[in-house]
Amino acid sequence: MTDAAHHLDRLIRTIPDFPSPGIQFKDLTPVLADGAALASVADALVEPFASAFDIIAGVEARGFALAAAAAARHGSGVLLVRKAGKLPGGTIAEEYALEYGTATLEVHPDQVPVGSRVLLLDDVLATGGTIGAAATLAERAGWHVAGIAVVLELEALGGRARLAPREITSLRVV
Repeated sequence: MTDAAHHLDRLIRTIPDFPSPGIQFKDLTPVLADGAALASVADALVEPFASAFDIIAGVEARGFALAAAAAARHGSGVLLVRKAGKLPGGTIAEEYALEYGTATLEVHPDQVPVGSRVLLLDDVLATGGTIGAAATLAERAGWHVAGIAVVLELEALGGRARLAPREITSLRVV
């Protein structure tokens, strides 16, 4: 078992009936609060893409913490993929469907040069809507999506298929 897997098994909490009845929420905040766990998870997310990216993009909100940790450990910068209205200046936006409506993500398209290789990080891959919108934004900005890495993949929700043919790494599939 890898260090990251050990930390995930030890620290992820399951919170029943959150945010609504019947949902078994996987809480990663204890992983983020543990320095050794955060470092090993950041390393494990990046390792499959070690020389294939120029910058790491974190998807709001827990993706920010993962991307910042990974970028600091691997000497790259961080690109923030934010909810609509949170970034100043010129942005491009991508709307995507949620179970209960729609949401919009934005990036600064001039943050990194056209052709940059972007590694997208987030905490959970569920239906693929959020990370799919982030990948579309990256591509619209003229960047190459080098890969997608998540801590947890909720396999039953089919997000991986929605993101094909992009390369995806999940540290845990549940």
